Amino acid sequence: LAARACAERMAQSLGESVGRTVGYRMRFDSRVSSATRIEVVTEGVLTRLLQGDPALEGVAALIFDEFHERSLQADLGLALSLDAREHLAPELRLLVMSATLDGAAVASLLGDAPRVSAPGQLHPVETRYAGSGPPALPDAAGAGAQHAPERLVSQLILRALREERGDVLAFLPGAREIRRVHSSLAAAQLPAGVQVLPLFGDLPGEQQDAALAPASAGARKVVLATNIAETSLTIPGVRVVVDSGLARRASFDPVSGMSLLTTRRISRASADQRRGRAGRLEPGVCYRAWSEGAHPSLAPYTPPEIVDADLAPLALELASWGVRDAAALRWLDSPPAAQLASARQLLERLGALDDGGRITAHGREMARLGAHPRLAHMLLRARSLGQLPLAAQLAALLTERDLLRGIAAASDADIRTRLEILRAEEGAPVTDRPALQRARRAARDLERQAGGQSAGGRDQGTVGDAGPLLAFAYPDRIGRARAGGDGRFALANGRGAAFGSPQALARRELIVAVDLDDRERDARILLAAPLERRDLSEHFAERLRWRESVHWSAREQAVIAQRTLELDALTLEEKPLAEVPAEAARRAMLAGVRELGIEALPWEREARDLQARIEFVRAAAGAAETGGGAWPAVSDAALADTLESWLAPWLEGITRREHLSRVP
Repeated sequence: LAARACAERMAQSLGESVGRTVGYRMRFDSRVSSATRIEVVTEGVLTRLLQGDPALEGVAALIFDEFHERSLQADLGLALSLDAREHLAPELRLLVMSATLDGAAVASLLGDAPRVSAPGQLHPVETRYAGSGPPALPDAAGAGAQHAPERLVSQLILRALREERGDVLAFLPGAREIRRVHSSLAAAQLPAGVQVLPLFGDLPGEQQDAALAPASAGARKVVLATNIAETSLTIPGVRVVVDSGLARRASFDPVSGMSLLTTRRISRASADQRRGRAGRLEPGVCYRAWSEGAHPSLAPYTPPEIVDADLAPLALELASWGVRDAAALRWLDSPPAAQLASARQLLERLGALDDGGRITAHGREMARLGAHPRLAHMLLRARSLGQLPLAAQLAALLTERDLLRGIAAASDADIRTRLEILRAEEGAPVTDRPALQRARRAARDLERQAGGQSAGGRDQGTVGDAGPLLAFAYPDRIGRARAGGDGRFALANGRGAAFGSPQALARRELIVAVDLDDRERDARILLAAPLERRDLSEHFAERLRWRESVHWSAREQAVIAQRTLELDALTLEEKPLAEVPAEAARRAMLAGVRELGIEALPWEREARDLQARIEFVRAAAGAAETGGGAWPAVSDAALADTLESWLAPWLEGITRREHLSRVP
């Protein structure tokens, strides 16, 4: 959205159409020509351009705008650009622009580059605080609470329409909240001539254009936007801002290997950026949904995405660049070591890196696709199996917004339902139609990028094959049902997961969970597909292993000797050992006695009395310093420490707690 709007604005200032002097290039859309001198590109496209031509032949300058947003791709793009400039393109000029970033740190990163200050002509903006504390997070306010974020924003918008003139720009954390506020305002008595328009990245282009266009004569406009409108866009007519104080942000847990999208409070720098939107054209007003006293408690700056993002895409790009040590590049904030190590482990598992951390031929092809490494691996494996159309459709479903809405989405976690909607001539009534259109387009583009042709009338693959393909992308999230049949699963990464509501998939033995909410002890499964045993033996045979174990089971109160079939941390099958090694059984039983305590042994009164007398004599002899060490230590603790020397010989054939009564 920002790239297209920026290109259109510059082209308009030249009196030209986009694609002549000024063009744009993004993943699935570009408008450039041989006459294009200025290209506005997304950060991901810049990475692809650098990887394809590190010297950037024909490029005189790179401009990084709004760098304070500190996206992962922006940090990577700047690091690669600096490396290219140092080794391949010394004449390449780099310009980093930001309204709020610490200029000294960036100048130092660029080699003490000169700093140019260009003060804008912002008009004064009056700030009106309207909350009773910090911005209210969704978890802190029930859906029906008077101070729920969307309810307060709706009230502030209505207040702004009464108190002020001009158009209103309201900032909300995501599309879900935008729809709720839109519905709330639709049910309210809005003044005549007020139009409410959404604005977020997944909207169709014509709806985005409508939100960015000036209001018609005599009308007023209320734009409900995510933080996409925070810095990159100027919306004509806006002189009032309503700020929820919230934004959506993804964070990655390297232990679980899962990303979680959470709603968080914005920083003071972000709040200032939003406030400034009201003063672009004339003096304005900013309504903040928090108290003035709580404002200093907000973080001063938004943390860069690199510190808590999934680094698998970055790790693949570094390997493709030929860098095995991230410290070889210059960063404003270096990638965290734990996240980077986790990312490289995943890439090794997907076959993108070899044991030495070098990129493989498979990894280079994955990087060329530009999709997340998990999905790129799935696409390439599917291509070799003749199932590329199906894999492209699955990848599109996972990268676009859910096709189902509301209760329908929550009550059906089966991705095959979405796949059937994607393929159907007419979507279900609960379908998010804009998302459906984008997913269909993305599927065609992904298939083409992976070396296929648009499926058209060709065989698109069987919906039932979704599970095995998704398991290529998420081998660590293959799950087996736990005992009880209540929808709880153990995953191959060692974690637990469960469906949040009754599901047909909950009755399956094997699934692959592709979307999880990891905020609870057992992650909630949001999207999954079924698997069969034959899928694992056919496609994951190299990761399956039989293991023999003899151990004490606290639950069974017995020695368990079994042969288990395992996929990483997931147990798929258990069989009792036909013959149990005597020494292994003895060691396991000793562990059981230690766990139970030696009081579980069949002590007679005389034995306990003897034990007490020996301990008394030891203590007395030790106090008199007459050689108490000659008496053996026979306390319960001492006996537990020396079970091997005195109990082990008597454990022949003893494998259960009740068998201990046979110990002489």
